[in-house]
Amino acid sequence: MTQSATPQALPIYVQISERLIREIAAGHIADGARLPPEREMANELGVAVGTLRKALADLETKGMLERIQGSGNYVRHRPQVASVYAFFRLEKVGGGGLPTAEVLSVDRMKKPSDAPFFGLSSEGHRIRRLRHLDEDAIAVEEIWLDGGLQDRITRDDLSDSLYLYYREQLGVIVASVADEIGVGQVPDWADPRFGLDRGQACGYIERVSWDSAGQPVEFSRTWFDNNKARYMSRMGKG
Repeated sequence: MTQSATPQALPIYVQISERLIREIAAGHIADGARLPPEREMANELGVAVGTLRKALADLETKGMLERIQGSGNYVRHRPQVASVYAFFRLEKVGGGGLPTAEVLSVDRMKKPSDAPFFGLSSEGHRIRRLRHLDEDAIAVEEIWLDGGLQDRITRDDLSDSLYLYYREQLGVIVASVADEIGVGQVPDWADPRFGLDRGQACGYIERVSWDSAGQPVEFSRTWFDNNKARYMSRMGKG
């Protein structure tokens, strides 16, 4: 399947690397498995061999791939990996799936009265997005970022991974999150492509995110289609 190259998309080699990380985590690619030959993989993904090799090099750097000269590339499972989507907990029902996001709107406004404390400013940046796993629209989300971190944010500023944007453009590293999972109702602003009717029951996540200094900087709400996606949190052995 050809990888996405929209203006908001991550670089192609990062998309491939992240897809493989999630496939390995979901158990679709076993620890110790030998990957197909590089040219075969590149053809299947619809990318140049050089792009694939860059993705594989990224996996090797993360300790998830062993490249043996004359033999091939072998998967090495690790419970915790520095992934762009390390905190993205939604997966396809069968596991895995590459996350992408389409920004629907970005507005600076007064923070919602029912939100928990996050940041010192009375205003926040409200970001609404439609989320996909591979080709399936699986969620709509509303993210509130503290207005004190940036005066103005536009749709063109953002990439598929907000946490990557926070780190690279704002100098904010999200170090921990707390999620509350339950049942919600599809909001009235939801994009029709989400596929569920407004007001219909669906999976629901509320999240507060903290930076590396232990300060809350973000609050988000996610409504997801539980027929297409599952919330999954994996932990390594202590």
